[in-house]
Amino acid sequence: MALLNFRRKEAPAAPIAGAEIEALLKDYSIEVMPRTAEKVEDFRALLPGGTRVYIAHIEGTPIEEMVATAKRLNADGYKVMPHFPARIIKDRATLADWIARYQGEADVRQGLLLAGGVAQPLGEFSDSMQLMETGLFDEAGFTRLHVAGHPEGNRDIDATGTANVDAALKWKNDFQTRTDAEMAIATQFAFDAKPIIGWADSLKEAGISLPVHIGIAGPAKLQTLIKFAIACGVGPSLKVLQKRAMDVTKLLLPYEPTDVIRELALHKAANPDFNITNVHFFPLGGIKTNANWAIENGGTSAVPANA
Repeated sequence: MALLNFRRKEAPAAPIAGAEIEALLKDYSIEVMPRTAEKVEDFRALLPGGTRVYIAHIEGTPIEEMVATAKRLNADGYKVMPHFPARIIKDRATLADWIARYQGEADVRQGLLLAGGVAQPLGEFSDSMQLMETGLFDEAGFTRLHVAGHPEGNRDIDATGTANVDAALKWKNDFQTRTDAEMAIATQFAFDAKPIIGWADSLKEAGISLPVHIGIAGPAKLQTLIKFAIACGVGPSLKVLQKRAMDVTKLLLPYEPTDVIRELALHKAANPDFNITNVHFFPLGGIKTNANWAIENGGTSAVPANA
């Protein structure tokens, strides 16, 4: 009796994309802070050997704690990339001192240069371009410099639109011709692949050739992610979280980045020249939680160093 068969057809399952996800997660990076790194007993039990580990420098964190964290990670065999937030660096002498400490004590040769999350500069620098123009990173022989990108804009720089952010990226793209260091864009996190893909394509159309390391929020409680997303100015893709929050069956379940990673991985596989080359994780639900998600989904790209 077909007319009485009211069972709903199940939606087709999304492609597993195991190989594609493994390819996208190759050489992924992750961000820590000194206080979060202290909670990790053994990074080599969580992260692949040679993983690039960014160390976020929050206002008020003593440089000694930053350098100590860098030294520990370097000793474990990881590529350490500390943040250099322009607005909390007092002056050129302070910047030179930080570089010398990182190099002398932790053998650091790379950094993420960004404006920083404070409204008013504490010293003479207000943006990452001023840090680059000092020439101190080239003089110190830094081999890699990353700069910040914002797939959904940055309200601290542009109240509306993306004109200033776009102009800054063009300047940084041109700077790569004046430095011996390799450069890339490391972005703020977002939750929806479509705006990310559109933004990345727009960079290529604008002649920006810097490779993109896309920011992805790791597994975390939904309430935690929404709080961070609002604080960091995440734009249209915040709707992904808001929609999830309206579904009572998912409200109490932790968010995982599987969907956005899968869609980006499939797009990358179909478009090999796609300018997103790496994934950069923000472990908002914890470093161990994020690393375990990568291990479960990343195949050989996420095997821990001491596995």
